Amino acid sequence: MDNTKVQSEGGLNVTLTIRLLMHGKEVGSIIGKKGETVKKMREESGARINISEGNCPERIVTITGPTDTIFKAFAMIAYKFEEDIINSMSNSPATSKPPVTLRLVVPASQCGSLIGKGGSKIKEMRESTGAQVQVAGDMLPNSTERAVTISGTPEAIIQCVKQICVVMLESPPKGATIPYRPKPASTPVIFSGGQAYTIQGQYAIPHPDVSSPLSFPTIQFCI
Repeated sequence: MDNTKVQSEGGLNVTLTIRLLMHGKEVGSIIGKKGETVKKMREESGARINISEGNCPERIVTITGPTDTIFKAFAMIAYKFEEDIINSMSNSPATSKPPVTLRLVVPASQCGSLIGKGGSKIKEMRESTGAQVQVAGDMLPNSTERAVTISGTPEAIIQCVKQICVVMLESPPKGATIPYRPKPASTPVIFSGGQAYTIQGQYAIPHPDVSSPLSFPTIQFCI
């Protein structure tokens, strides 16, 4: 892709919303102590950064603003994750630094444009940015969105996000999008002798809120 086009798009006052899927530990890193990190990111990038609520293993981080502010926010997130990797390596015998990985959540109707005819667009993105880009084959549960995983150096990720933003601006989503909402973590439940038990460590603890298997919507194990 022509870089001047990416830069001109970045300079336009186009408001975009990009959604990221993060694990709890990653979210904690972005929020920082007493929310200081996310506050700094909001102030320095100028983008709106919202983090979904809930006791879930996964959370959605929504970044909204003109494209140039989104790129700044992405840069700050990518460099923060790289810093976390470097810090974790100081206590580990690993010698090679693993890549930074971000997961975007993209309407499935836009994924075809990201992949391109015969995979041409995604191949072009990989070659021109040096980032690895993978589009999930299946939609995320109860949604019409797919995960797009980008990994590489922070610089490669930023260039890749710029190109993805251009594609998303050129090919808006078709039809209604059902957004992915992470589900709260559920504890496995065992039913035995009419009593429900949750597993905590090595022990089965009676579950007070469940009277019969029919009233609990989780996986059931028969004994």
